[in-house]
Amino acid sequence: MAEFAVNDRSYRLASGPMAVVCVDGCEDAYLNVALEQGRMPQLAGILAGGWRGMARGALPSFTNVNNAAIVTGQPPVVTGLSGNFFLDPDTGEEVMMNSSDFLRCDTILAAAARAGHKVAMVTAKEKLRDLLSPGLFDEGVTGMAFSSEKAAEAKEATHGIGDVEALAGATPEIYSGDASVYVLRAGAALVEAGRADFLYLSLTDYIQHKFAPEEEGALEFYAALDEQLGRLADLGCRLGITADHGMNAKCHADGSPRVIYVEDELREQFGGGHNVICPITDPYVVHHGALGSYVTVHLAEGSDANEIAEWLRGLDGITEVLTKAEAAETLQLPADRIGDLIVMSAADTVVGRSPEYHDLSKLDRPLRSHGGRFEAMVPFIFSGPLNVEYEAKAADDPRNFDVFDFVCNGIDS
Repeated sequence: MAEFAVNDRSYRLASGPMAVVCVDGCEDAYLNVALEQGRMPQLAGILAGGWRGMARGALPSFTNVNNAAIVTGQPPVVTGLSGNFFLDPDTGEEVMMNSSDFLRCDTILAAAARAGHKVAMVTAKEKLRDLLSPGLFDEGVTGMAFSSEKAAEAKEATHGIGDVEALAGATPEIYSGDASVYVLRAGAALVEAGRADFLYLSLTDYIQHKFAPEEEGALEFYAALDEQLGRLADLGCRLGITADHGMNAKCHADGSPRVIYVEDELREQFGGGHNVICPITDPYVVHHGALGSYVTVHLAEGSDANEIAEWLRGLDGITEVLTKAEAAETLQLPADRIGDLIVMSAADTVVGRSPEYHDLSKLDRPLRSHGGRFEAMVPFIFSGPLNVEYEAKAADDPRNFDVFDFVCNGIDS
């Protein structure tokens, strides 16, 4: 049984391929409804011989934060990822955290590749390929990483593979469910061709931002995912399935967004100079208009953080306000990459900066988004039964970034 270690954790594998799937934005209700309506028969079969529960994701419940945690097995304080977007203290500039330069530890994927596994990371979003692929193309390493968004641009020298479209079909539109289905189809094709045996497959949450679990658009999407999950299972893959975050409707009864513009609120109450950063911001704001359930606040010089925090807690729709020190300790965040305050909102509410900062013109349906504590619990599914040790761990407080540990070390098969 091959074994390797990274970030103070050991991973062992029996013979045969394995794949971890991150179903971006997968609130557990999506699976419940699809299974109840018979739209996911392949998953039903996997569950019949496997294990299903829930795990707690990292906060903020955003894509970059949780994908980095999953592929390293570590919380944000170790990975260094505090959001999709932050104010860089070294430059004073607001930047996206899409480069691997921001990652502060090694990945399980690179370690597995160095140990001789045929590693493939397939992401829907190109930003994640850039962020999570360091070490996969080192000399002597058999690794590959590409996105469905830029599948046609993959090259052997830079991605470890150059024939993605011949393998999985034409590059899909990123603002579609096809972008996620393509990830799974490509993963299955790599296993089928014997080109990969250790896979990380990360989808996109475009559909979950648009459709509630019971809507036909969501059900059709999960049925398409189900077909590809069945292919992976039929190919003998040991599977671990989780999500980076869940999703909630963030609307008033009339369907309009329920938003608290925190920077405006602070300006009105305490004067100017306060800078609110929306860490959900990424290249894909059509999904959400850069509105999520978590913001970080850089206060004006001389401000009383405790006074402002207490005032913010009194706003209807605000559920938590933490100082930098409190957030670093309780949320396991890198203190140098967050503001003076962390603000999180209710399940039906988003927090933003000011109306002019958020372009909501592309929203064609009621806003659904994520980022706070109410989107942190996610599915945690394995294709085989857990052994006694990992049953106990699953009954405690499993994290979504334990998924590689569970699929490598915890499945009795």
